[in-house]
Amino acid sequence: MFKSEYLNELFKSVSERNSSQHEYLQAIEEFFESMDFVVLDDPRICENAIMERLIEPERTIKFRVTWIDDLGKINVNRGYRIQFNSAIGPYKGGLRFHGSVNESILKFLGFEQTFKNALTGLPMGGAKGGSDFDTRGKSDREIMRFSQNFMLELYRHIGPDTDVPAGDIGVGNKEIGYMYGMYKKIQNEVTGTLTGKGLSYGGSLGRTEATGYGVCYFVNEMLKTYRNDDFKNKIVIISGSGKVGKYAALKAHELGAKVVALSDINGFVYDPNGLDLSIVKMLTEDSPEFSTKYTEYRPNATFNPVPSDIWKVPCDIALPCATQNELQIEGVKALVENGCFLVAEGANMPTTLDATKYLQHHDILFAPGKAANAGGVAVSGLEMSQNAMHYPWTYAEVDEKLELIMADIFKKAYTQARKYTDHRNLVVGANIAGFMRVYQAMLDQGVL
Repeated sequence: MFKSEYLNELFKSVSERNSSQHEYLQAIEEFFESMDFVVLDDPRICENAIMERLIEPERTIKFRVTWIDDLGKINVNRGYRIQFNSAIGPYKGGLRFHGSVNESILKFLGFEQTFKNALTGLPMGGAKGGSDFDTRGKSDREIMRFSQNFMLELYRHIGPDTDVPAGDIGVGNKEIGYMYGMYKKIQNEVTGTLTGKGLSYGGSLGRTEATGYGVCYFVNEMLKTYRNDDFKNKIVIISGSGKVGKYAALKAHELGAKVVALSDINGFVYDPNGLDLSIVKMLTEDSPEFSTKYTEYRPNATFNPVPSDIWKVPCDIALPCATQNELQIEGVKALVENGCFLVAEGANMPTTLDATKYLQHHDILFAPGKAANAGGVAVSGLEMSQNAMHYPWTYAEVDEKLELIMADIFKKAYTQARKYTDHRNLVVGANIAGFMRVYQAMLDQGVL
């Protein structure tokens, strides 16, 4: 599988130990394919068991969350925090409240987060957490009671210089607010222990838009470098209409593109004249689900109840921004056949490994999520800085810093890709660039 026997043996071992954790093993496999380029040239990686230590979380916290619903029924969910690696700073990564949450998904996300955070250049380690609690269909009171009870355990393991969680799927300003309020009450302190907070109590301007905007800033760098081009007049399709997809659509439009298709869990909307994003923004104000209502406002648009069919829409640029493994081999074949020349991941590993390889084999420009969707955590890091200084920055200041960080991430990935393989292979470039920073910190700090 890999050129390095060391990596082959290690992958066999980790597969046996985590045989049921498919998402986590997928992330390890993709990472090891890139590490083939560096381990053979640096014996210190094997001598210091760097890979063995990197792929094992420093701490896995699993706990029960008991809460009472509006009918007085007692409910029990599982809570998690995977603190993966703290070599370059305090643990940093989102909390996800969704029925699909399990240890495998959180290990995959925490592992990816380690290198994503390293790429930003900010001092942040990697972590992820959450619960199999699903916010959909729950009242605000139920969400509040669950969030507060979740924090009754999590507070023991976090802090501004230890672990700084943020939001993710199912965790927005509302959930962050409830958790932060409980943390503040328990600890009797006001600190930047959570990011994604409301602006009234320490949040950062630009945080909501950051991941979606960041994807477009990264794509802009790709267009400039590889094609001497920009977003103007490009046809764009985007999966997911939550914070990432919606704001990626808005920024792509602002940069001159025509966004013709956008999806949610119910299906997708196609408007060949370009989606009216003011309508999208209105319909997604309280929920990311908009597709079934959009055609009421734009009757010339069409609705398709199969979300994955969005990849059959002809486009220049495709941005998968929903969830892991949503873009599979059938989807990328349709994209290639219909003339798409660039795919950038706005979600965490939304493209399957075989689909990624198909795109690369057909010379499609491809941006991996650990680089392209780092905008959210980058602005979370900026929020931490503002909290530490007790001084907020303007929206323009935050947005300027975000654009510079995303350009720098592209430069790092591009430089390492040129050094080790094809300059268009940003998967290898991003993995190596992120790894090198964490690796050096681990070497400097000894065996821990």
